[in-house]
Amino acid sequence: MKKPQVFVVIIALVLLGLLYFVAPRSNNELKPASSNSAENQTVTNKSIIDDAKTSLSAEFKISLLSIENQLSRSKNTADSLMYTRKLARFWADSANRLTPYLYYTYSAALLENSEKSLTFAAQQLIDNLITPDAPPALLPWMAGNAKVLLEKALEINPNNDSAIINLGACYLFGNISDNPMQGILKVKQVVDKNPQNAYGQFILALGGKKSGQYDKAIERLLIVVSLQPSNLEAMVHLAECYELANQKEDAIQWYTKVKDLVNVPDAKSAITKRIKELKK
Repeated sequence: MKKPQVFVVIIALVLLGLLYFVAPRSNNELKPASSNSAENQTVTNKSIIDDAKTSLSAEFKISLLSIENQLSRSKNTADSLMYTRKLARFWADSANRLTPYLYYTYSAALLENSEKSLTFAAQQLIDNLITPDAPPALLPWMAGNAKVLLEKALEINPNNDSAIINLGACYLFGNISDNPMQGILKVKQVVDKNPQNAYGQFILALGGKKSGQYDKAIERLLIVVSLQPSNLEAMVHLAECYELANQKEDAIQWYTKVKDLVNVPDAKSAITKRIKELKK
């Protein structure tokens, strides 16, 4: 059976609307920095910025250099934080580049060092870490930086369940450990205590899907959609899991529900095409 992965990538990007992160940006599609790296090449914070700069126009390079010079001359944390945030806005709003935005959001959070800023920046990284089309070479970089932020947030508030779940996601999806059970156990710590935690159930479902345990993933995704009936992302994953488990009728049912909720014509067309293929 043809796997629907490409289809799910397209639908997920259209449906989620946030593409990579929740941040104001221009009308142009926000794109990752052009990647010249092979999958097995180590991605670092420096390489992220250096790679992104190569695609900038001369005008943007001048604007960027001005902010960087102001940051380098900063004499206190408040000024450093202000210019670091300006760099994040530059990469998001002007340059439309994902990875340097994520890096400077990460850097600003470390400077501010509040639970809110640390968890916000970490969530940006995790949201991109778990997208179906996340570049493999970037996974350890995103997970590693998110892990730093989440561990600091948990020092401030050890009872932050979302931070615990996201820390587990770093291990589950970031290729930063040979033992993904580290991640599963962290998320289960929260879900076992509160089975109604939809986000924890969702992350465990994605872990089950990644490992080919489609029945377990389906079980958890059904919990998610029962708690959050309008969660299109969960529905798309649920339909795909049913399809991958060769349960075509259930897959058709959930693809149809997604189609009925989507207002994007291209998405409706893609889903309709997929349903027709499954009915053959």
